[in-house]
Amino acid sequence: MPKRKQRKRDQDGIFERPDSPYWWATWTDASGRTVRRSTQVRREDDPRKERAKAIRAQWIVEAAEEKANGPEPRKASGPTFEDLMVAYLDGPSLEKRSHERDLYSFKQLAPIFKGRELASLTGADARGYIAKRKEDRVSAATVNKELGLFRAAINWAKKELEWDVPNPFEGRKLKEPVGRSRWLTQAEAAALIQAAEEVPKAGHLPDFIRIGLYTGMRPGEILGLEWSRVDLSRNLIYLGPTMQKNGKDGSVPLNERAREAIISRARFQASNCPASPWVFCNRDGERIASIKKGFASACRLANLEGVHPHDLRRTFGSWLVQAGVPIQAVSALLRHSDIRITDRVYAHLSPDSLREAATVLDRGAVSRSGFTLPKTAREEAG
Repeated sequence: MPKRKQRKRDQDGIFERPDSPYWWATWTDASGRTVRRSTQVRREDDPRKERAKAIRAQWIVEAAEEKANGPEPRKASGPTFEDLMVAYLDGPSLEKRSHERDLYSFKQLAPIFKGRELASLTGADARGYIAKRKEDRVSAATVNKELGLFRAAINWAKKELEWDVPNPFEGRKLKEPVGRSRWLTQAEAAALIQAAEEVPKAGHLPDFIRIGLYTGMRPGEILGLEWSRVDLSRNLIYLGPTMQKNGKDGSVPLNERAREAIISRARFQASNCPASPWVFCNRDGERIASIKKGFASACRLANLEGVHPHDLRRTFGSWLVQAGVPIQAVSALLRHSDIRITDRVYAHLSPDSLREAATVLDRGAVSRSGFTLPKTAREEAG
Protein backbone atom coordinates (compact mmCIF):
# COMPACT_ATOMS: atom_id res chain seq x y z
CA MET A 1 0.00 0.00 0.00
CA PRO A 2 2.70 2.57 0.85
CA LYS A 3 4.45 1.82 -2.47
CA ARG A 4 1.24 2.51 -4.44
CA LYS A 5 0.88 5.86 -2.67
CA GLN A 6 4.48 6.70 -3.51
CA ARG A 7 3.98 5.92 -7.21
CA LYS A 8 0.82 8.03 -7.30
CA ARG A 9 2.52 10.96 -5.64
CA ASP A 10 5.44 10.79 -8.10
CA GLN A 11 3.30 10.66 -11.27
CA ASP A 12 4.00 14.34 -11.93
CA GLY A 13 7.75 13.73 -11.83
CA ILE A 14 8.18 15.74 -8.64
CA PHE A 15 9.00 14.01 -5.38
CA GLU A 16 10.44 14.71 -1.93
CA ARG A 17 13.38 13.17 -0.15
CA PRO A 18 13.47 12.85 3.65
CA ASP A 19 17.05 14.17 3.75
CA SER A 20 16.34 17.30 1.67
CA PRO A 21 14.03 20.34 2.09
CA TYR A 22 13.77 20.74 -1.71
CA TRP A 23 11.47 19.28 -4.34
CA TRP A 24 13.29 16.74 -6.53
CA ALA A 25 12.48 16.00 -10.17
CA THR A 26 12.84 12.91 -12.31
CA TRP A 27 12.83 12.81 -16.11
CA THR A 28 14.49 11.09 -19.06
CA ASP A 29 17.46 12.83 -20.67
CA ALA A 30 18.45 12.84 -24.35
CA SER A 31 20.28 9.53 -24.02
CA GLY A 32 17.27 7.79 -22.48
CA ARG A 33 18.77 7.76 -19.00
CA THR A 34 16.55 8.49 -15.99
CA VAL A 35 17.77 11.58 -14.18
CA ARG A 36 16.94 12.66 -10.63
CA ARG A 37 17.95 16.15 -9.57
CA SER A 38 17.10 18.70 -6.90
CA THR A 39 15.12 21.65 -8.24
CA GLN A 40 16.56 23.86 -5.46
CA VAL A 41 12.97 24.95 -4.74
CA ARG A 42 12.06 24.54 -1.08
CA ARG A 43 8.88 22.54 -0.46
CA GLU A 44 7.60 25.06 2.09
CA ASP A 45 7.93 27.86 -0.49
CA ASP A 46 6.17 25.90 -3.25
CA PRO A 47 3.49 23.68 -1.64
CA ARG A 48 1.66 23.15 -4.98
CA LYS A 49 4.91 22.21 -6.77
CA GLU A 50 4.23 24.85 -9.44
CA ARG A 51 7.77 26.27 -9.58
CA ALA A 52 9.28 22.80 -9.32
CA LYS A 53 7.12 21.56 -12.21
CA ALA A 54 8.15 24.55 -14.33
CA ILE A 55 11.83 23.78 -13.77
CA ARG A 56 11.28 20.10 -14.62
CA ALA A 57 9.41 21.11 -17.79
CA GLN A 58 12.37 23.25 -18.86
CA TRP A 59 14.73 20.33 -18.34
CA ILE A 60 12.47 18.10 -20.46
CA VAL A 61 12.46 20.70 -23.26
CA GLU A 62 16.25 20.95 -23.13
CA ALA A 63 16.53 17.14 -23.27
CA ALA A 64 14.23 17.04 -26.33
CA GLU A 65 16.25 19.74 -28.10
CA GLU A 66 19.48 17.92 -27.35
CA LYS A 67 18.03 14.66 -28.69
CA ALA A 68 16.93 16.38 -31.90
CA ASN A 69 19.93 18.63 -32.50
CA GLY A 70 22.70 16.92 -30.62
CA PRO A 71 24.36 18.10 -27.39
CA GLU A 72 25.75 21.61 -27.13
CA PRO A 73 29.52 21.86 -26.91
CA ARG A 74 30.57 21.56 -23.30
CA LYS A 75 31.68 24.96 -22.09
CA ALA A 76 33.73 23.66 -19.21
CA SER A 77 36.00 20.62 -18.95
CA GLY A 78 35.68 20.38 -15.17
CA PRO A 79 33.22 21.03 -12.35
CA THR A 80 31.66 24.47 -12.28
CA PHE A 81 30.48 26.81 -9.57
CA GLU A 82 26.95 25.46 -9.99
CA ASP A 83 28.13 21.85 -9.72
CA LEU A 84 29.89 22.69 -6.48
CA MET A 85 27.05 24.61 -4.88
CA VAL A 86 24.33 22.10 -5.78
CA ALA A 87 26.41 19.31 -4.23
CA TYR A 88 27.37 21.26 -1.11
CA LEU A 89 24.09 23.05 -0.35
CA ASP A 90 22.09 19.88 -0.88
CA GLY A 91 24.60 17.86 1.12
CA PRO A 92 26.69 18.86 4.15
CA SER A 93 25.20 22.34 4.39
CA LEU A 94 21.83 20.83 5.33
CA GLU A 95 23.35 19.56 8.58
CA LYS A 96 24.59 23.01 9.58
CA ARG A 97 22.73 25.41 11.84
CA SER A 98 23.76 28.12 9.39
CA HIS A 99 22.16 26.50 6.31
CA GLU A 100 19.86 29.48 5.73
CA ARG A 101 22.89 31.75 5.98
CA ASP A 102 24.66 29.59 3.37
CA LEU A 103 21.73 30.01 0.99
CA TYR A 104 21.89 33.79 1.39
CA SER A 105 25.64 33.79 0.75
CA PHE A 106 25.11 31.63 -2.36
CA LYS A 107 22.71 34.24 -3.76
CA GLN A 108 25.43 36.88 -3.45
CA LEU A 109 28.14 34.69 -5.01
CA ALA A 110 26.06 33.35 -7.90
CA PRO A 111 25.87 36.49 -10.09
CA ILE A 112 29.68 36.77 -10.05
CA PHE A 113 30.74 33.13 -10.41
CA LYS A 114 27.85 31.59 -12.36
CA GLY A 115 29.17 29.33 -15.12
CA ARG A 116 32.78 29.56 -13.95
CA GLU A 117 34.91 26.44 -14.07
CA LEU A 118 36.48 25.92 -10.66
CA ALA A 119 39.87 25.09 -12.16
CA SER A 120 40.00 28.58 -13.70
CA LEU A 121 39.60 30.46 -10.42
CA THR A 122 42.57 32.45 -9.15
CA GLY A 123 43.46 34.81 -6.36
CA ALA A 124 42.48 37.69 -8.65
CA ASP A 125 38.90 36.39 -8.64
CA ALA A 126 38.84 36.34 -4.84
CA ARG A 127 40.31 39.84 -4.62
CA GLY A 128 37.89 41.11 -7.25
CA TYR A 129 34.91 39.74 -5.34
CA ILE A 130 36.10 41.33 -2.11
CA ALA A 131 36.57 44.67 -3.88
CA LYS A 132 33.08 44.53 -5.36
CA ARG A 133 31.45 43.76 -2.02
CA LYS A 134 33.34 46.63 -0.44
CA GLU A 135 31.97 48.90 -3.15
CA ASP A 136 28.51 47.62 -2.22
CA ARG A 137 29.30 48.81 1.34
CA VAL A 138 28.77 45.35 2.76
CA SER A 139 30.21 44.70 6.22
CA ALA A 140 33.42 42.72 6.63
CA ALA A 141 31.55 40.09 8.65
CA THR A 142 29.10 39.52 5.78
CA VAL A 143 31.87 39.26 3.18
CA ASN A 144 33.70 36.77 5.41
CA LYS A 145 30.59 34.58 5.59
CA GLU A 146 30.29 34.59 1.80
CA LEU A 147 33.96 33.79 1.29
CA GLY A 148 33.65 31.17 4.02
CA LEU A 149 30.88 29.35 2.15
CA PHE A 150 32.93 29.18 -1.07
CA ARG A 151 36.05 28.13 0.85
CA ALA A 152 34.27 25.43 2.86
CA ALA A 153 32.48 24.06 -0.22
CA ILE A 154 35.72 23.72 -2.18
CA ASN A 155 37.56 22.09 0.73
CA TRP A 156 34.68 19.63 1.14
CA ALA A 157 34.69 18.80 -2.60
CA LYS A 158 38.47 18.31 -2.59
CA LYS A 159 38.25 15.89 0.35
CA GLU A 160 34.97 14.06 -0.20
CA LEU A 161 34.56 14.21 -3.99
CA GLU A 162 38.30 14.16 -4.73
CA TRP A 163 38.06 17.13 -7.06
CA ASP A 164 41.45 18.46 -8.06
CA VAL A 165 40.59 22.16 -7.97
CA PRO A 166 42.31 25.22 -6.46
CA ASN A 167 40.93 27.14 -3.50
CA PRO A 168 41.84 30.81 -3.98
CA PHE A 169 39.60 31.75 -1.03
CA GLU A 170 41.80 29.96 1.47
CA GLY A 171 43.43 32.34 3.94
CA ARG A 172 41.39 35.35 2.81
CA LYS A 173 39.50 36.91 5.68
CA LEU A 174 38.77 40.58 6.21
CA LYS A 175 39.49 42.12 9.59
CA GLU A 176 36.23 42.64 11.40
CA PRO A 177 35.58 45.51 13.82
CA VAL A 178 35.56 44.80 17.53
CA GLY A 179 32.23 43.27 18.51
CA ARG A 180 29.58 45.11 20.47
CA SER A 181 29.94 45.00 24.24
CA ARG A 182 26.59 46.48 25.28
CA TRP A 183 25.22 45.21 28.57
CA LEU A 184 22.65 46.59 30.99
CA THR A 185 23.13 47.95 34.46
CA GLN A 186 20.77 46.76 37.17
CA ALA A 187 18.84 50.05 36.90
CA GLU A 188 18.58 49.77 33.10
CA ALA A 189 17.35 46.19 33.36
CA ALA A 190 14.67 47.17 35.87
CA ALA A 191 13.57 50.03 33.62
CA LEU A 192 13.42 47.70 30.61
CA ILE A 193 11.23 45.16 32.42
CA GLN A 194 8.90 47.91 33.63
CA ALA A 195 8.64 49.33 30.13
CA ALA A 196 7.98 45.85 28.68
CA GLU A 197 4.95 45.55 30.93
CA GLU A 198 3.50 48.62 29.22
CA VAL A 199 3.97 47.39 25.64
CA PRO A 200 0.50 46.49 24.25
CA LYS A 201 -0.17 42.93 23.06
CA ALA A 202 3.15 41.70 24.45
CA GLY A 203 2.32 40.11 27.78
CA HIS A 204 5.08 37.57 27.21
CA LEU A 205 7.81 40.20 26.87
CA PRO A 206 8.63 40.81 30.58
CA ASP A 207 9.04 37.05 31.11
CA PHE A 208 11.25 36.79 28.01
CA ILE A 209 13.49 39.57 29.33
CA ARG A 210 13.73 38.02 32.81
CA ILE A 211 14.70 34.62 31.42
CA GLY A 212 17.31 36.23 29.17
CA LEU A 213 18.80 38.24 32.02
CA TYR A 214 18.86 35.44 34.59
CA THR A 215 19.74 32.37 32.49
CA GLY A 216 21.90 33.77 29.69
CA MET A 217 19.92 31.80 27.11
CA ARG A 218 20.03 33.02 23.54
CA PRO A 219 16.83 34.60 22.15
CA GLY A 220 16.29 31.70 19.76
CA GLU A 221 16.74 29.19 22.56
CA ILE A 222 14.14 30.95 24.67
CA LEU A 223 11.53 31.23 21.92
CA GLY A 224 12.14 27.63 20.83
CA LEU A 225 11.82 26.24 24.35
CA GLU A 226 9.27 23.44 24.87
CA TRP A 227 7.69 22.45 28.17
CA SER A 228 9.13 18.95 27.83
CA ARG A 229 12.56 20.47 28.46
CA VAL A 230 11.60 22.38 31.62
CA ASP A 231 12.18 20.62 34.96
CA LEU A 232 10.89 22.85 37.75
CA SER A 233 11.47 20.14 40.36
CA ARG A 234 15.22 20.42 39.72
CA ASN A 235 15.17 24.03 38.49
CA LEU A 236 16.76 23.09 35.18
CA ILE A 237 16.14 23.65 31.49
CA TYR A 238 17.51 20.96 29.18
CA LEU A 239 18.75 21.93 25.73
CA GLY A 240 19.35 19.44 22.94
CA PRO A 241 22.19 19.59 20.38
CA THR A 242 19.95 21.12 17.70
CA MET A 243 19.03 23.98 20.04
CA GLN A 244 22.55 25.04 21.02
CA LYS A 245 25.18 26.81 18.98
CA ASN A 246 27.86 24.33 20.11
CA GLY A 247 25.77 21.38 18.88
CA LYS A 248 25.87 19.54 22.23
CA ASP A 249 23.43 18.51 24.93
CA GLY A 250 23.33 20.95 27.84
CA SER A 251 21.35 22.29 30.74
CA VAL A 252 20.62 25.73 32.16
CA PRO A 253 19.99 26.29 35.89
CA LEU A 254 17.05 28.44 36.95
CA ASN A 255 17.50 30.96 39.74
CA GLU A 256 14.48 32.30 41.59
CA ARG A 257 13.72 35.14 39.15
CA ALA A 258 14.03 32.93 36.09
CA ARG A 259 11.85 30.32 37.79
CA GLU A 260 9.17 32.95 38.46
CA ALA A 261 9.16 33.89 34.77
CA ILE A 262 8.75 30.24 33.75
CA ILE A 263 5.86 29.82 36.22
CA SER A 264 4.27 32.97 34.80
CA ARG A 265 4.34 31.35 31.35
CA ALA A 266 2.87 28.16 32.81
CA ARG A 267 -0.08 30.11 34.23
CA PHE A 268 -0.66 31.73 30.84
CA GLN A 269 -0.61 28.34 29.13
CA ALA A 270 -3.01 26.77 31.66
CA SER A 271 -5.52 29.60 31.18
CA ASN A 272 -5.34 29.94 27.39
CA CYS A 273 -3.73 27.02 25.57
CA PRO A 274 -3.12 24.04 27.88
CA ALA A 275 -2.19 21.74 24.98
CA SER A 276 0.55 23.96 23.56
CA PRO A 277 4.08 22.50 23.76
CA TRP A 278 5.69 25.96 23.63
CA VAL A 279 6.76 27.97 26.68
CA PHE A 280 6.35 31.19 24.69
CA CYS A 281 3.12 30.97 22.74
CA ASN A 282 0.12 33.13 21.92
CA ARG A 283 -3.44 32.50 23.12
CA ASP A 284 -3.98 30.02 20.30
CA GLY A 285 -0.98 27.99 21.44
CA GLU A 286 1.16 28.94 18.48
CA ARG A 287 4.85 29.57 19.03
CA ILE A 288 5.91 33.21 19.22
CA ALA A 289 8.45 33.54 16.43
CA SER A 290 9.92 36.96 17.20
CA ILE A 291 9.99 39.60 19.94
CA LYS A 292 12.02 42.20 18.03
CA LYS A 293 9.24 44.78 17.57
CA GLY A 294 8.00 44.54 21.14
CA PHE A 295 11.54 44.61 22.48
CA ALA A 296 12.36 47.72 20.44
CA SER A 297 9.21 49.41 21.79
CA ALA A 298 10.21 48.59 25.38
CA CYS A 299 13.69 50.04 24.76
CA ARG A 300 12.17 53.28 23.47
CA LEU A 301 9.87 53.54 26.49
CA ALA A 302 12.84 52.92 28.81
CA ASN A 303 15.02 55.45 26.90
CA LEU A 304 17.62 52.77 26.17
CA GLU A 305 19.66 53.12 22.99
CA GLY A 306 21.60 50.46 21.14
CA VAL A 307 20.09 47.53 23.04
CA HIS A 308 19.20 44.27 21.27
CA PRO A 309 17.65 41.02 22.55
CA HIS A 310 21.03 39.24 22.54
CA ASP A 311 22.34 41.88 24.97
CA LEU A 312 20.31 40.17 27.70
CA ARG A 313 22.67 37.20 27.45
CA ARG A 314 25.66 39.53 27.44
CA THR A 315 24.27 41.23 30.54
CA PHE A 316 23.96 37.87 32.32
CA GLY A 317 27.65 37.13 31.70
CA SER A 318 28.73 40.65 32.61
CA TRP A 319 26.89 40.62 35.93
CA LEU A 320 28.44 37.26 36.85
CA VAL A 321 31.98 38.45 36.14
CA GLN A 322 31.44 41.71 38.02
CA ALA A 323 30.16 39.71 40.99
CA GLY A 324 33.45 37.83 41.11
CA VAL A 325 32.33 34.53 39.58
CA PRO A 326 35.39 32.74 38.09
CA ILE A 327 35.63 32.99 34.31
CA GLN A 328 35.58 29.18 34.05
CA ALA A 329 32.16 29.06 35.76
CA VAL A 330 30.86 31.92 33.59
CA SER A 331 31.99 30.06 30.48
CA ALA A 332 30.17 26.92 31.62
CA LEU A 333 26.96 28.82 32.37
CA LEU A 334 27.08 30.53 28.99
CA ARG A 335 27.81 27.15 27.37
CA HIS A 336 30.70 28.51 25.33
CA SER A 337 32.58 25.89 23.32
CA ASP A 338 35.92 27.52 24.23
CA ILE A 339 36.78 29.43 27.39
CA ARG A 340 38.85 31.83 25.28
CA ILE A 341 35.57 33.21 23.89
CA THR A 342 34.39 34.02 27.42
CA ASP A 343 37.74 35.50 28.34
CA ARG A 344 37.82 37.74 25.27
CA VAL A 345 34.30 39.11 25.84
CA TYR A 346 34.09 39.37 29.63
CA ALA A 347 37.51 39.30 31.31
CA HIS A 348 37.93 43.09 31.09
CA LEU A 349 34.93 43.47 33.41
CA SER A 350 36.84 41.88 36.28
CA PRO A 351 39.74 44.27 37.05
CA ASP A 352 39.54 43.23 40.71
CA SER A 353 40.94 39.82 39.82
CA LEU A 354 44.05 41.41 38.31
CA ARG A 355 44.36 43.81 41.23
CA GLU A 356 44.17 40.87 43.64
CA ALA A 357 46.79 38.98 41.68
CA ALA A 358 49.17 41.94 41.88
CA THR A 359 48.73 42.28 45.66
CA VAL A 360 49.95 38.71 46.15
CA LEU A 361 53.45 40.16 46.11
CA ASP A 362 52.55 42.25 49.17
CA ARG A 363 51.61 39.17 51.19
CA GLY A 364 54.83 37.24 51.01
CA ALA A 365 58.41 37.11 49.85
CA VAL A 366 59.46 36.15 46.34
CA SER A 367 61.70 33.15 45.80
CA ARG A 368 64.60 33.04 43.37
CA SER A 369 62.39 31.28 40.87
CA GLY A 370 60.02 34.25 40.92
CA PHE A 371 57.21 32.54 42.84
CA THR A 372 55.78 33.94 46.05
CA LEU A 373 56.32 31.72 49.08
CA PRO A 374 53.74 31.71 51.90
CA LYS A 375 55.09 32.44 55.36
CA THR A 376 55.12 28.79 56.48
CA ALA A 377 56.97 27.76 53.36
CA ARG A 378 59.55 30.52 53.90
CA GLU A 379 60.14 29.32 57.45
CA GLU A 380 60.64 25.73 56.24
CA ALA A 381 62.91 26.88 53.44
CA GLY A 382 64.88 29.03 55.86
